Amino acid sequence: MKSAKWIVAACAALALAGCKKDSAAEPSSLPTTGVTDAKIAAADPNEWLTYGRDYAEQRFSPLTQISDANVSKLGLAWYADMDTARGQEATPLMHDGTLYVATAWSMVKAFDAKTGALKWSYDPKVPRETLARACCDAVNRGVALYGDKVYVAALDGRLIALDQATGKEVWSKNVVPDAVSYTITGAPRVAKGKVLIGSAGAEYRARGFLAAFDWNTGEELWRFHTVPGNPEKGFENEAMESAAKTWGGKWWELGGGGTVWDSITYDPVTNLVYFGTGNAEPWNPAANGRDKAAGTKGAGDNLYTSSIVAVNADTGEYVWHFQETPEDRWDYDSNAQITTADLTLDGKKQRVVMHAPKNGYFYILDAKTGKFLNGTAWTAQNWTTGIDAVTGRPTINPEARYEVTGKQWVSLPGAGGAHSWQPMSYSQQTGLVYIPANNAGFPYFAEEDWQPSSMGFQTGINSAATAMPAVAEVRQQILGSTTGSLVAWDPVAKKEAWRVDFDGPWNGGTLSTAGNLVFQGNAREQFVAYAANSGRKLWSFPAQTGIIAAPMTYSVDGEQYVAILAGWGGVWDIAPGILASKSGRPRNISRLLVFKLGGTAKLPPAPPMQELVLDPPAFTGTQAQVTRGGSLYGRYCSVCHGDAAISGTLNPDLRHSPAIGSPDAVRSVVIDGALQHNGMVSFKEVVTAADAEAIRQYVLKRANEDKALEGKAAIRPSTT
Repeated sequence: MKSAKWIVAACAALALAGCKKDSAAEPSSLPTTGVTDAKIAAADPNEWLTYGRDYAEQRFSPLTQISDANVSKLGLAWYADMDTARGQEATPLMHDGTLYVATAWSMVKAFDAKTGALKWSYDPKVPRETLARACCDAVNRGVALYGDKVYVAALDGRLIALDQATGKEVWSKNVVPDAVSYTITGAPRVAKGKVLIGSAGAEYRARGFLAAFDWNTGEELWRFHTVPGNPEKGFENEAMESAAKTWGGKWWELGGGGTVWDSITYDPVTNLVYFGTGNAEPWNPAANGRDKAAGTKGAGDNLYTSSIVAVNADTGEYVWHFQETPEDRWDYDSNAQITTADLTLDGKKQRVVMHAPKNGYFYILDAKTGKFLNGTAWTAQNWTTGIDAVTGRPTINPEARYEVTGKQWVSLPGAGGAHSWQPMSYSQQTGLVYIPANNAGFPYFAEEDWQPSSMGFQTGINSAATAMPAVAEVRQQILGSTTGSLVAWDPVAKKEAWRVDFDGPWNGGTLSTAGNLVFQGNAREQFVAYAANSGRKLWSFPAQTGIIAAPMTYSVDGEQYVAILAGWGGVWDIAPGILASKSGRPRNISRLLVFKLGGTAKLPPAPPMQELVLDPPAFTGTQAQVTRGGSLYGRYCSVCHGDAAISGTLNPDLRHSPAIGSPDAVRSVVIDGALQHNGMVSFKEVVTAADAEAIRQYVLKRANEDKALEGKAAIRPSTT
């Protein structure tokens, strides 16, 4: 008995130390055929084997057949309609003549890369009610290839391996702790036999992590958490024990956030995996006392949220971190793509990590040690008064601590980020980084006496207090200051080389090529090619839909192709209300578009855009109902149906819904879950029948206010 107890205790100690348990299966042998580590590292210009084309995530193609001299002759080679009209964010991959793409709802399709013939299609059958716990649409950013398999991470938290040749499921693993607070929207990466994936959910009750799974069996090999758990249960490793000193209150009760929902980069030079982490939860640090850490150095920083973390690729053990936004209260995720490169800085060639996260700074770190080398504000920002030239630590503007001042704070960048998940690219030819920029602020106001709930966002923010007012002059001013741009940034000179300005934010990711080209889609339904050295517009294609995904390029039988997954959606279409219409009202016509020189394929005529005219029933409620309904709407409804009850183009605009004329109809949806099959689940856990009526009256009031403003062209949503 004593020896048995000793074995149990030893296993527990190993688990707490973050070591691989003795009982774990040995990793599978690495593949020698198909997509191997050597092939990904070699980065054959004709193929696109991983999310960022190469391990460095540079999204730069050496192909030159399509160049600045002939891109004007680019035409549509073929296209394929997708069978789901949600946001499309994936980058296609190409191997051995087959193009693999993930669509919304985590579906996967394989096409002949030359002809567009469909080879196979796979549907993981994600329950549609999953949408209620997905922050920002049912999106998926792509698949991974390794050996003879295709990997996709499903929205409901599964990691799935498919056979490359047939699309048949090989294995499926549930990789998230629960099916309530976690979803997955990111693309897996694979290195050294390990499939790497994290999760989304930092607005819910999630505890962030990055995990590695055996490429052949799906068995978990290691997991690194980004936020410490309950101290009473012990810490998995020293990194978690150290991080706990920077948290206050009972942070673990809400999970803490810090989710790894996108950026994952493996660097074979250092054998490190770099990944970005999301915001701390709740946003408002006073809401659950997470700002009340004991007076230690770094108290209130909330490690390892809003950071870049580096771990050993073999073991998942912590190596270094750099926190870009300490004590994050603005949703300044660090989940934007992480790029590695060899740069000459101050006359010395260095292996570096380059990063442009949400917070408006461009960072360069030493890839091996994480040492801060430099950081520059590359776009407008007001949350800091600067950063320390040695450490990179920001000096936070006291006014930005809205939970301390008790006042509304409009921050630049906003929660959408100066640069969000849309991938940037780095041209080895020009030495420039091409960043899709969002120039938009966001209002924050701390909720008094906030309490967590079992459903919806857990941010500690009073969304009702910051909702867009029905005042024409205010709307016009805010709309006028909300724009977007494509910025060409020189990381060595630390300055902007050129920029292209857009009407609005939330434009697509970028691809740069050795043909002196930069490709980008935008919210104005255009797919555009620019000269990489100057930003001069060289070519465009009317895509008939907004584009937020990033393009890629490949070559088959000596002919170069450029591919882009088109389809409007994501957070900007859903949450910002009237601001979502700044670039017009992009349609969602989800398609895979593939181009080549001399291509002659034609799209069918685009359906006309319909301008919605408000004609709501009369408001019959009380001011008390409007106040209550506005608070509930802001907390539980606005993330899908838009700020101030003004939606984008994907989800229903409740001001136009015939249901708002009937208390019974609204109650059947909100309480009874009549539309659960469409993702609109029942909110009966947090909303009563009286609350549902209050929400209805709030929407009626808003609809009638906006009807009165409809004649003012400056605040009407434009059409494309």
